[in-house]
Amino acid sequence: MKRAVSSGAGNERADAVAMLGTAPVGRLLLKLAGPAVVGQLVNLLYNIVDRIYIGHMPGVGRIALTGVGLCLPVVTLIAAFAMLIAQGGAPRAAIFMGEGSFDRAEELLGNCFSCLVAAAALLTAAFWIFGEKLLWVFGCSAETIVYALPYMRIYAGGSVFVLIALGMNLFISTQGFTQFSMLSVLIGAGINIALDPVFIYLFHMGVRGAALATVISQAVSGIWVVRFLTGGRTRLRLRRRYLRPRARVMLPALALGLSPFIMQVTEAVLSVAFNSSLQRYGGDAAVGAMTIASTVMQMVWIPTQGLGQGAQPIISYNYGAKNPERVRQGFRALLRVSLGVLMVFWLLVQSFPAFFVRIFNSDPELLDIAVWTLRLYTAVLGFFGIQMAVQQTFMALGKAKASLFIACLRKVVLLIPLIYILPHFFENKVFAVFLAEPVSDSISIIVSAIVFALVFRPEMARLSAEARGENLARR
Repeated sequence: MKRAVSSGAGNERADAVAMLGTAPVGRLLLKLAGPAVVGQLVNLLYNIVDRIYIGHMPGVGRIALTGVGLCLPVVTLIAAFAMLIAQGGAPRAAIFMGEGSFDRAEELLGNCFSCLVAAAALLTAAFWIFGEKLLWVFGCSAETIVYALPYMRIYAGGSVFVLIALGMNLFISTQGFTQFSMLSVLIGAGINIALDPVFIYLFHMGVRGAALATVISQAVSGIWVVRFLTGGRTRLRLRRRYLRPRARVMLPALALGLSPFIMQVTEAVLSVAFNSSLQRYGGDAAVGAMTIASTVMQMVWIPTQGLGQGAQPIISYNYGAKNPERVRQGFRALLRVSLGVLMVFWLLVQSFPAFFVRIFNSDPELLDIAVWTLRLYTAVLGFFGIQMAVQQTFMALGKAKASLFIACLRKVVLLIPLIYILPHFFENKVFAVFLAEPVSDSISIIVSAIVFALVFRPEMARLSAEARGENLARR
């Protein structure tokens, strides 16, 4: 009986990996991306539910919500380290699997796990020691620090669970087990949504209860992920002998993970740049419009990342297997779907901006400014699928430098400077600040396409030549 179960699990592992190199690419992308998109939507949902619960706390909801909101850079930074380690490691593990080097892939898995735990320990210590000072820098007042500090300390104390749940889950999806990776998100989200009202209202714990509910849900999710990666179904197993980090294993993964890491970190910097400029030129109404615009962008951006997660195993595996045609097919499929999804959303926002604004607030003054700023802010969103497909493909191919360049180009090189430069050339300063987004997007899309053409075509030609050489050698 045990032997039969083991054989069945082995066949499932083999089938899950083999389909990356054999199944029709279009249908495979939809199969792998579907659970990832659902997982991202659920993540978005329970973040919003968190804010609803906190915002409705009797008497102190508004201040408590503001205090928790000021912890966003802390949450973002913790997630950034998960991306640095695991989003750099998972594509390389898929490449190794495509090459047939499963031992190297498992060594990378074990190294990444240990690095995630070490990063969590350092972040927890840093935020407990310097957290209060950072919160004052983020804009806390005497009223909001009372809510921000306990939330931040509890969340930071559970960062090991957050990093394991976020980071190790990528190694499940990169093997093709996207349903299991989706389940880990669903389990965590369901527990968080259930525990929030219990801890916040029933136990009268307030924001501490919200933070504790999040940590517990991430702990359960993390345990689910680790159990899968040490169980019988996984192809890559977490093994004790590979837990000791080695520079030769981790440095290439960290180099590849720099791109999503910088994207996460610069989100906090970008938020400060936008809000400070808009407060100066347009006051609270302009800042409120920016909050709505960025939230609407998040509503489409977060789920769309699931498409990239679905395409990554296909592209990485076939790149390692030296199958350039399937790599090309993977990129084309990702490009078509990304453009299609973002174009539909762009048309909806441009046609019905007031509808999206009213989801969050119906104040006439805010509605007046938010409608036109939302249209401006998302002016070229429909074409951003090009850059997304390019950057995700570079990540999947292990092209760390190209991916990092594109990540830095849009936000660091273009967007942040333009927020401060453009108001000098327009009478309407608020218009100028919002204009920075579509201008930087347009330039980065064009440059990304050019860089992709310069890098991708020669790389595929090299891969084809290597594949032909290996075939001749076998004969």
